[in-house]
Amino acid sequence: MVTARQKRRAAALSGAVALALALAGCGGGGGDGKPSAAPSMAASTPGAAKASADPQAAEKAAVLAAYGSMSAEQMKAYRAADAKGTDLEKYATAEALGQIRNDLARMKEAGTVVRGEIGHQAEVTALDMEAKTPKATLSDCVDLSKYETYDTGAQKVIPLPTEQPLRYVMTATAERWDGRWMVTGINPLGGPTC
Repeated sequence: MVTARQKRRAAALSGAVALALALAGCGGGGGDGKPSAAPSMAASTPGAAKASADPQAAEKAAVLAAYGSMSAEQMKAYRAADAKGTDLEKYATAEALGQIRNDLARMKEAGTVVRGEIGHQAEVTALDMEAKTPKATLSDCVDLSKYETYDTGAQKVIPLPTEQPLRYVMTATAERWDGRWMVTGINPLGGPTC
């Protein structure tokens, strides 16, 4: 028989996994609560010769840098189940921050934190610099092979659902506000495997 507490914990874990997978960059750290280095992002343009020929290369790099910085700050929050001490507001808009804050509340209620690493390879798939507010779309190949959700009360790792692919594609959006790129939306539902 499943208790109400187990149902709440499962719901919280489900939400935490979905958003953590979507937003998290490849943070290092071994679950000791110490922040890890900012994740590296792969550029969409193969080879240095093509990168220099792309007139939007600098803007794409700026989008990826903002996304990577937001992901690193998000991982700091997820490792402690608390946004205190992070700079999330520098890289994410109210909508994206709301998703993170809701997820952190679910994690706190369930007594879980994120450990291990979530790897990814992000690329800018669309960039509109002609819009009144420049916009970008990103595609990220999320790698869960070193990801863990840790139950702090039971002091054990909670395994991923068996149907969860270890690598899948998710998307995000960003806009350029006052000369800097901000993550505006994240699709936490995984797409095809990658």
